[in-house]
Amino acid sequence: MIDFNVKSLVPLCNSFGLSLEAESVDRLEAYGNLLLEWNKKFNLTAITEPKDVLYKHFYDCLLFFSAVEVKQKAKIIDVGAGAGFPSIVLKIARPDITVTMLDGLNKRVVFLNEVLRSLSLDGTALHLRAEDAGNDPAFRERFDICCARAVAELRVLCEYCAPLVSPGGVFAAMKGSDIGAEIAAAKNAFKTLGLKEPEIKILTLRENEKRSIVTAKKVSQTPPKYPRNPAKIKKAAL
Repeated sequence: MIDFNVKSLVPLCNSFGLSLEAESVDRLEAYGNLLLEWNKKFNLTAITEPKDVLYKHFYDCLLFFSAVEVKQKAKIIDVGAGAGFPSIVLKIARPDITVTMLDGLNKRVVFLNEVLRSLSLDGTALHLRAEDAGNDPAFRERFDICCARAVAELRVLCEYCAPLVSPGGVFAAMKGSDIGAEIAAAKNAFKTLGLKEPEIKILTLRENEKRSIVTAKKVSQTPPKYPRNPAKIKKAAL
């Protein structure tokens, strides 16, 4: 078993009001070991050094709580969940929340379901594309928060995610620090899809490594024509 030294993150999390309990520390350790074991077969992540997993995956996702207000029992949907970042980490840190994870590759969904089973976490992992979920009444405007990490350009991501957020809820995109051009290009997308002007928080991962979290409150319903199919989004992004 690899020791990721997750306990070293406890005081860092305390600094922004997140109490990382002992059970959560143990679950993150187990999650890291599952990730690297499955990665040998399924190529889930290019980040494999334990210290990099600790900071670039775990702490990066935990910083979500420093930028986004996550209410008790919040319903969160993760678009393009991949290996479970940020959704699995969020669920481990805050067991009260409900997480739904969408991914277009079934091998990732198989892994996510194994993580949920192995760590005794309740959650839902689905082999489902965001544009299909956004047009399904079972998912459309049903979530308090829709998040995505390193999935697509912001104006494209808005169209995939905004339809899933209930009015009054929040769209949250986890990005690199150089986000200015994407924000400018996505101005029309935010407005068209019922989102307020975004807020950007630049966060320090370690030393000179920076991340940003872009959040936008949903103030009105997304027009029924969105999300469009991927070909149309690619041809004429908002």
